[in-house]
Amino acid sequence: MISRITLCMVFIAFACHSYGQEEMVNPSFEQVLSLKTVGSSTISHNGEHVLFTQRRTDWDKNRYDTEIWLSKDGKTPFQLTNTHDGSSNNPQWSPDDQWIAFTANRGDKNQIHVIRVDGGEAFAVTHEENGINGYRWTPDGKGFIITMSQKESKPDKTRKERYGAFEVDDNEYKLNWLYQVEFNPSDLLDSDLPCYEDKDSTYQTWDCIKMPKAEPLIDSVDYTIRGYDISPDGKWIAFTHTPDPLINSFMDADISLLNLEDLSTKMIINNPSADNVMGFSPDGNQILYSSSLENRTSNYYENNKLFIYDVASGNSTRLVPGFDENIRVRDWNSKGIFATASQRTQIHLFKIDPVSNTIELMADDPVQFGSVSFSEDGTSLAYSATHQDDIHEVYHLTPNFMGARKVTSVNDQIKNWKVAQSEVITWKSKDGQEIEGVLHKPMDYDPTLKYPLLVAIHGGPTGTDRPYPVLSYVYPVNQWLNKGALVLRVNYRGSAGYGEAFRKLNVENLGVGDAWDVMSGVDHLVNQGLVDEDRMGCMGWSQGGYISAFLTTNTDRFKAISVGAGISNWMTYYVNTDIHPFTRQYLKATPWENEEVYRKTSPMTNINNASTPTLIQHGEFDRRVPIANAYELLQGLRDNDVDAKLVVYKGFGHGITKPKERLAAVWHNWHWFNKYLWDEKVEMPMGK
Repeated sequence: MISRITLCMVFIAFACHSYGQEEMVNPSFEQVLSLKTVGSSTISHNGEHVLFTQRRTDWDKNRYDTEIWLSKDGKTPFQLTNTHDGSSNNPQWSPDDQWIAFTANRGDKNQIHVIRVDGGEAFAVTHEENGINGYRWTPDGKGFIITMSQKESKPDKTRKERYGAFEVDDNEYKLNWLYQVEFNPSDLLDSDLPCYEDKDSTYQTWDCIKMPKAEPLIDSVDYTIRGYDISPDGKWIAFTHTPDPLINSFMDADISLLNLEDLSTKMIINNPSADNVMGFSPDGNQILYSSSLENRTSNYYENNKLFIYDVASGNSTRLVPGFDENIRVRDWNSKGIFATASQRTQIHLFKIDPVSNTIELMADDPVQFGSVSFSEDGTSLAYSATHQDDIHEVYHLTPNFMGARKVTSVNDQIKNWKVAQSEVITWKSKDGQEIEGVLHKPMDYDPTLKYPLLVAIHGGPTGTDRPYPVLSYVYPVNQWLNKGALVLRVNYRGSAGYGEAFRKLNVENLGVGDAWDVMSGVDHLVNQGLVDEDRMGCMGWSQGGYISAFLTTNTDRFKAISVGAGISNWMTYYVNTDIHPFTRQYLKATPWENEEVYRKTSPMTNINNASTPTLIQHGEFDRRVPIANAYELLQGLRDNDVDAKLVVYKGFGHGITKPKERLAAVWHNWHWFNKYLWDEKVEMPMGK
């Protein structure tokens, strides 16, 4: 059993950096965008080995490449996979820990590949025409349960051939169904013998060698499968399903059981709102699931609710109803249910006892847990984590160690960089609500000076800003710090980690209350004498872009603002976005029911008051915040003679997902703010 004391003691060794007397340098934009980062970590069933994913930047192919790494028996990790023109994802251990499966597109759509733990080449074990969407090993290790999208029908092909491409809104989709495929590594390949239509050279006939094909478990049904788990004895599958795969259908999710002996199904959970399966108990007698019950009007910002369903009785019991945050379940083993949850700017590890229905803190150091994976007996784990002054590393904790072993060494990349010095601060907003934020200072910070201030606002709105040494995406935060500025990141009302009541504070008050929180944070720093009030800027993406747009039309305190994929008008946003319920939940009405709340919270309402030079950045094909928002804000600013510039990133949706375009976006922000805060003329370098 892992004790909190053990975890806290072993993490102390990694809590601080000691990089000696190396000369510290200001990293380039390219260096920051090229940082190798670790993702998920997965421990073997016996607790001896650790898999993890690592992402690198491929500038030549303008993409991010994720590959799988392996640390065997506590030894130095090595790269296990190399998918040439794509990534390798979702690594899973076979039940006997002899094989590692993963998904990759190696020229034949997304397929399951396997590789021996002892070495050898990876090879594909599925050969499905449309590729697979998801998979799990069967408990006996003799196959996989997979999901695949339905194939294009003959009528669809005929229509396309005759009438070309068109789409009926909310009516064009492919359902996701459930299949099983065998795994037998000793089988012959289909190319090991010739295949004849008639007899062979000795006048014998034989059946052609055929590769295992996916056999249907659930297909040709009028619903789509969104998630599933297999019982430990391999007899049942609990699965989540919705009428279709459209994004807003998540609230119609129900849970059913599939009997793998006779392929019969029965509905077990069908509340009016979203129900989602999370996994079986170790003995297979219970099912853990989350549910919004009948709530279809506020589940975007209320706490998730966990339940245990007893298979024998059909009764459900709610788990730890008094816990005031969203719970992310990581594992259910014989030691209990393990989960992580945000606690202000930190992410802690918790254990739920399903018998006593209690929850206890297992570890609050390191301050931020990422992925967490337990061995089968629950005594060993692999996890990624940061201590706020470093970037995420992968760790391995086993019963044989007094402490956690650091598997990766990604922080070596930044050991001589000038990085952010982070401090969590609090202040009172306009209505007296306590607000928390992260203040980043340069390494050579001088408390006797006043600094330019840049405010970077997170999205969500249920995101959370946390202390971190290197900040990226499209804002050159580290370079501004090293230029001699302060950067404030505000966890405005609605942010996760502060409880359900806090997340509700911007309901029917979007933009307005958020602006209070940002500006009161600015005033807090100004009143402390830290900030040069004549040199302040603000920026953000998505919800952060919306708040930035709201500020550009409602205050003249900033010298420059950058709006990334931001909402400018809730009325037009409501009819264009792909998540209509989001707007109805936060504004509690449609535009036709309450026009006033849409006007109160829309940046465009006060466009005639705008005076702040504003850079607008948007993806060409953004469906979450359609680009019409960018053009509306741009035209309104131009009509009021405000210096405004729109940059459209071609081929992208809501996020900029390729390194070269991210680099361009970084330069655009660097140019914009340096011009207005430092009176500098910056040109994007065009040479090689």
